[in-house]
Amino acid sequence: MTGTDITGTDNSGTAPTDRTPLRVGLVGYGLAGSVFHAPLIAASEDLALAAVTTGNPERAAEARAAHPGVRVVATPEELWEDGAADALDLVVVASPNKTHVAIATAALEAGLPVVVDKPLAGTAAEARTLAALAEERGLLLSVFQNRRWDNDFLTLRGLLDEKALGEVQRFESRFERWRPLPKGGWRESGAPEEIGGLLYDLGSHVVDQALVLFGPVVSVYAESDVRRPGAEADDDTFLALTHASGVRSHLYVSATTAQLGPRFRVLGQRAGFVKYGLDPQEAALREGLRPVPGGTAWGTEPAELWGRLGAGESPLTGGGTPVESLPGDYPAYYAAVAAALRGTGENPVTAHEAAAALDVLEAARRSAREGVTVTL
Repeated sequence: MTGTDITGTDNSGTAPTDRTPLRVGLVGYGLAGSVFHAPLIAASEDLALAAVTTGNPERAAEARAAHPGVRVVATPEELWEDGAADALDLVVVASPNKTHVAIATAALEAGLPVVVDKPLAGTAAEARTLAALAEERGLLLSVFQNRRWDNDFLTLRGLLDEKALGEVQRFESRFERWRPLPKGGWRESGAPEEIGGLLYDLGSHVVDQALVLFGPVVSVYAESDVRRPGAEADDDTFLALTHASGVRSHLYVSATTAQLGPRFRVLGQRAGFVKYGLDPQEAALREGLRPVPGGTAWGTEPAELWGRLGAGESPLTGGGTPVESLPGDYPAYYAAVAAALRGTGENPVTAHEAAAALDVLEAARRSAREGVTVTL
């Protein structure tokens, strides 16, 4: 079993050099496990879904039907107890948020590299403790921030690399939904131990994207509300970040938005970029579509959904020039994880990056609670 540190550098001297698929144990087969992780792992030529953990009989049956031959066990411990860890090369944690730290810790202590769905932990301190454990053991610890591979984000990164907007002054990012009635479940629970609410759910994505694009944050202001009758956790939250670079990010996450705003509005000294609509990959995965190497195009969208680049006029009245959206590429995350495990690439999302995002989320929670701007 290969040991890989947080930077993706192999420490064991025995990293696999052939193309034999790396064996993956998936913890959790709810939304994250069944819709995102299992299909993306199964679609990878470098990975093989070897085991799934779920205590739910219906989900166990679904896993067996969707992935014939997969081993299904009831508890995470069965993946590494009594020498079972030797049958795996990677553990993916896609269980409820409150279990992330304990399961990741146990897997690392069993000598297994780990991928954890976002958020990695409830606090930045816990994330850094996990990072230290992974580094001590010489093991990969990566965080599934899949929306770094959204089509709109990849397109925007390309425009920024080309300096197409000039110096960016303001970044607006919205992840909004219209769900006037709560769906229930732990994601909407107000119990602190559940780490529910939109700030830590969708907020994990928009904060991570802002940090990747514009660097460290020096101050955070936030407004967080529980709007829907019967809701327990925040369902309408706004964050204002000031980056050390001088860029200001305004981030919106909401389940109560009756009219959706642009996904991105980015304003620079020379031009602005506006993009409506969500990346199509989640919808495709929910519909049962799968990325197939060498198969039909994945992550593409029609021209009418492309963003527009320009100055002086709204894109809704024809202003600006359409910018072809780059294809979204969630499979690239697991391709990078496999490369890191083989010692031929770097960890695509480190625990230290996740901890930096959690610093911002914790500051936002304090800001909203106390009505203050928090300096980092």
